[in-house]
Amino acid sequence: MTPYYILIAGFIIALYFILRKRKPEQTTDQSISEAERQILLGHVAYYQHLDESGRLKFEHMLKDFLSHVRIEGIDLVPDTTDRLLIACSAVIPIFGFGQWRYQNLHAVILYPDTFNKDFQFEGGDRNIMGMVGTGYMNGQMILSRSALLEGFSINADKENTAIHEFVHLLDKSDGATDGIPENLIPHQYIIPWIKMIHQEINKIEAGQSDINPYAVTNEAEFFAVVSEYFFENPAQFKEKHPNLYQILSIIFSQDLMKK
Repeated sequence: MTPYYILIAGFIIALYFILRKRKPEQTTDQSISEAERQILLGHVAYYQHLDESGRLKFEHMLKDFLSHVRIEGIDLVPDTTDRLLIACSAVIPIFGFGQWRYQNLHAVILYPDTFNKDFQFEGGDRNIMGMVGTGYMNGQMILSRSALLEGFSINADKENTAIHEFVHLLDKSDGATDGIPENLIPHQYIIPWIKMIHQEINKIEAGQSDINPYAVTNEAEFFAVVSEYFFENPAQFKEKHPNLYQILSIIFSQDLMKK
C-alpha cells in the first residue's frame, strides 16, 4: 500500500473512532426516573407549580447541570435527594434564561452541617451554611446538607441557602460579586435597582421590613437574600415588595405569579 493510501486509511479510522466517541454524548438521555420525579414533587414547590412542559424543561436542565458539575461530600456520601436539591437550587434562578451554564463552577462540596471560616464542621463557632469559593477554592461551592434540606422544607418560608449561593454565582458571572448582575439586568434598570437596594436597606435597619436583616451586609448579600424570598414565597414578596418583585422578574426573566 502506498503512503498516500495509508494516510487515507488512517484518516478514515481516526474519523470513525471520533464519531463513535461522540455518539453517546449526542444521545444522552435527559429524562429523569419516576423515583427522582417523586422526590421533586415531594420537596420542590417551584417544580410542583410548573405545567407539564415546564416540568420537562426543568428536568432536562437538572440533568444537564448534574452532567457538568461534580457533587462531592465531606464525611458523607451525597444521596439522590441531595444531588437533586442542589441541582434544583442551581436551575431555579436560571430557568428563564434558556441555555445557561455556570461557567464559574465545577464542583459542589456538601458538608454534614454548618461550618466555620476554616471549613471545620465540628466544635463551636460554626455559623456558615454555604459559600462560593474564592482563591484556591475558586470554582467550588460549599453547602451545609442540613441547610440544603431546610431550604426545601415547608418551614423555609422565604429562605433557601443553596439558592442564595447560586445567585451569588450569577452575580459573579459578570466579573464582580457586587449585587448588580450587569449581564442580566437591562442597562436602564441598573440605577433604579441600586436606589431600590439602599432604600430597602434603610427600611430593614429601621425595623420596617420583613426582609432578612442579613441583607444589610452589602449589596451582594442584599441581592442574594431578596432572591431567596422571591423564589421561596413569590406571592408574599410581590404583595409586600411590588417594586422589588418587578425588577427581580426582569433580572431572572421569570414572573412567578404567572406560572
